Amino acid sequence: MRSIFVASISVAGVVFAGPAGAIDCSAPEHAIGLERIVEVDASGGPLFGAISKQQKEPTFLREKEVVLTFDDGPSPWVTPRILDTLEHHCTRATFFSVGKMAVAYPVITRDIIARGHTLAGHTWAHPRQLPKMPAKRAQDEIERGFAALDAAAGGGIAPFFRFTGLNDSAPLLGYLQDRGVATFTVDVVTDDSFIADPAELTRVTLARVVKRGGGILLFHDIKPATAKALPAILEGLKERGFKVVHMRQRKAYVPRQEFVAGYRDKVAANLEKSPYKPRLMPFYGAISVLRQANAATPLNAQSDLPVAVVSPAPRDRRLLKRRSNKKKSSKRRAKPPAEQEVLPWKKKRALPGGEAPAASPEQSPAASTTSWRHIGPHPAERAAPYIQ
Repeated sequence: MRSIFVASISVAGVVFAGPAGAIDCSAPEHAIGLERIVEVDASGGPLFGAISKQQKEPTFLREKEVVLTFDDGPSPWVTPRILDTLEHHCTRATFFSVGKMAVAYPVITRDIIARGHTLAGHTWAHPRQLPKMPAKRAQDEIERGFAALDAAAGGGIAPFFRFTGLNDSAPLLGYLQDRGVATFTVDVVTDDSFIADPAELTRVTLARVVKRGGGILLFHDIKPATAKALPAILEGLKERGFKVVHMRQRKAYVPRQEFVAGYRDKVAANLEKSPYKPRLMPFYGAISVLRQANAATPLNAQSDLPVAVVSPAPRDRRLLKRRSNKKKSSKRRAKPPAEQEVLPWKKKRALPGGEAPAASPEQSPAASTTSWRHIGPHPAERAAPYIQ
């Protein structure tokens, strides 16, 4: 990969700094590598990603750029294989890990950071609907998740958060903003929670990334199919001209120490145990064992990459709520309902008697086997200030 130098400039909250240490593959024909690094200033509590009805920031990605993210781990039967694949392909990802899983497997949690990836929060116990919980309980779930990660990793976690089930809300986003935490939803859902066949997962993922032109990708490092498909997915992205961008924090997150102290003894005990022996089931309640594979030889020589610093200003998270309370004029012409993206786990079930709801041509099995349709601006139409 070529070394690129970009002089420091600032445009609408995005600062391009000088070169930073990154990966340069000795055999780039086999590895996707890294295109650049995006350093996110989380102090203003920004929200990135297309799948949300809340106020979002313009994307920091250029056309045909992707960010790799993995949710719900770490898991001893999947995460190590994913880390080996990422290292072989000389690339980096962001792991939105569950606090309970991190405490159960602190050796793997520390390996994520040791290999240069970003470790971010995804609650303590993965409740599906944070916005429907009492406010104090939801906030504690977030705080305990970060504290558990900090204890398990020994520090260095990012002030980044992803809502479970991608179910966010303006009040909780306001809380995260007050805590200086950036929230990340996604642009492309791979459906690896529902596709067990690695070949089909590869096909679906590449088709969706190509259709959207890039974006933040959602995977799960608790799914064996994901670990099996990841090499082919990365090779397919490289063949199609896509580049990987690594997100990292400007400053490490400072959790509430009273919560961190509660996890230190458990972490210390688990550090003495084998990191590959299952001790805790993931939130969905099933363990799928993935056979250990021989790790490929890593290609991890160092080089220089440009760093884009993203620093969005804080938003008034109450604005959306005020707008929604305005009475609509009865004289206005009725508009057809906007086409909405439906999360795979929110799809309508079959009707009584076994009859399934009618599917549109785009959703028919003959046209596609996916459960997700991407709607939104083409990458070329994204907000100009964030595309450099």
